[in-house]
Amino acid sequence: MEAKDDLFTLIDTLSLEGDVEQAKSMSAYMRDQFEFLGIKTPKRRQLCREAFKNARKTAKIDWEFVELCWQKPQREYQYIACDYLVKMKKFTTLADLPKLKKLVITKSWWETVDTLVKVFTDLYLSYPSEMTPIMLTWSEDSNLWVKRVALEFQLLLKKQTDTELLAKIIINNLGSDEFFINKAIGWALRDYSKTDPKWVAGFIATYRNELSALSIREGSKYLT
Repeated sequence: MEAKDDLFTLIDTLSLEGDVEQAKSMSAYMRDQFEFLGIKTPKRRQLCREAFKNARKTAKIDWEFVELCWQKPQREYQYIACDYLVKMKKFTTLADLPKLKKLVITKSWWETVDTLVKVFTDLYLSYPSEMTPIMLTWSEDSNLWVKRVALEFQLLLKKQTDTELLAKIIINNLGSDEFFINKAIGWALRDYSKTDPKWVAGFIATYRNELSALSIREGSKYLT
């Protein structure tokens, strides 16, 4: 079976593997914003493993598959699209940014956006000079989830973190009363504090009056 057939067969496979009671529980956890099939993460990933393995051999992202998953009402389909894009992230290019941004702003919630962040991280590492101004612009976008991507895309980069860029992006979001923005600011600071606690402590001290209590609490978690 060709990799493309594998992917589209996966959509049919998931539809047969749901659990009604589990679906109710999963939907309730997500504040009943989304319909679910009722497939827990370990099982979902097991079902996808072979199809994704074959997909990587194509060295090309199948956007038709991704878009079909995004159109489906059940949330697991968006999850498999996100997992697929993470598996295929080395094949993404700057030309894919409009498609990726569309996913960020459509059927948006923290769990899909935070998974997609990994794709943006890889794009940044591949195209730093191009992605730097783009992420700076995104940090001032009207959509909170686009802003969240800008705040989180340097997570786990450790010494590769561009602190000047990180500072500018956070400063662009100071004064926000949006939980998901202030949480992301805190996460960005907390993550980088593992690499350079002195820089993070200094940043928090400088902007303490403008940072939310949530951002300070999250950002200070690993500071002594």
